[in-house]
Amino acid sequence: MKHLFLTLLLVVAYTFSKAQGLEPGTSLPKAVFYKTDGTAFSTEQIPSGKKALLMFFDATCEHCQRVGAHFSKRTKELTGANIYLVTQDEPQSIDYYVNKFAKPLTALKNVTILRDKDKIFVPLFHPRQYPALYLFGTDKKLVFFSSNEKDAGKFVTLMK
Repeated sequence: MKHLFLTLLLVVAYTFSKAQGLEPGTSLPKAVFYKTDGTAFSTEQIPSGKKALLMFFDATCEHCQRVGAHFSKRTKELTGANIYLVTQDEPQSIDYYVNKFAKPLTALKNVTILRDKDKIFVPLFHPRQYPALYLFGTDKKLVFFSSNEKDAGKFVTLMK
């Protein structure tokens, strides 16, 4: 039921925001998410001067799982950006995803897992589907966006 509702929400959000989606050059939206320990984390805390990748994922999404696994295999190449894994999933689903598909990522100091428990990611970032990957430059302006798992390698290259 949760996934049906979220899918419906994404379809509706996509329909209404297609023309309003984030375009390259768009500033990083202001939002508050929560770290796994429950503390608030604002996008305003994302430092300038270093690229930032936001990946909106669902733990049960096979495409998200493949992207997590892809990034996990290339951790040595991911030091050029701060990485924020954002999900609306419950803590046990987040643990499942991280432990099964993205464990090596959690060992990196530049990776932060965030929970969107207030469900604000969709209306602010306008994702088209899972996974939704947003790379922001050192000036916090959008450089590249994709929902295609095949673009994971391109993100790795752009994060260097």
